[in-house]
Amino acid sequence: MTFLKEIKIAFAIVTLVFISQKSYSQEAKVSVSQDPKFEQLLNEKRKINSSITINDRYKIQIFNGDTENSKKTLLDFKRENKNIDATIVFSTPLYKVWVGNYKTRIEAEKNLNDLKKKYPNAFLIKPNK
Repeated sequence: MTFLKEIKIAFAIVTLVFISQKSYSQEAKVSVSQDPKFEQLLNEKRKINSSITINDRYKIQIFNGDTENSKKTLLDFKRENKNIDATIVFSTPLYKVWVGNYKTRIEAEKNLNDLKKKYPNAFLIKPNK
């Protein structure tokens, strides 16, 4: 009877050694399958973002703050002013709502005076290159 016990224990030990060896020898390999069009879309997005934020035209900033209020302000503005471009720009830690795309300062100031009626904190900006 003790002989059978010893065989069972030996079998259990051998089995555990093989199982632990097998589980220890597994390697963690992660492979990411990515559509080639994704990189192309990402590059297009980068081009668009850089053209929005950096150019030699004047813009009017009507809001800066958290993401929810900036989205609300943008939607309100677009609803009332369908013919003026508007976008949200993130500049750590704030979100900014920029409107318009004016060639001259005079044109931008004229629209700024109109916008100050609804957005009293609005001001004129010219993003740097």
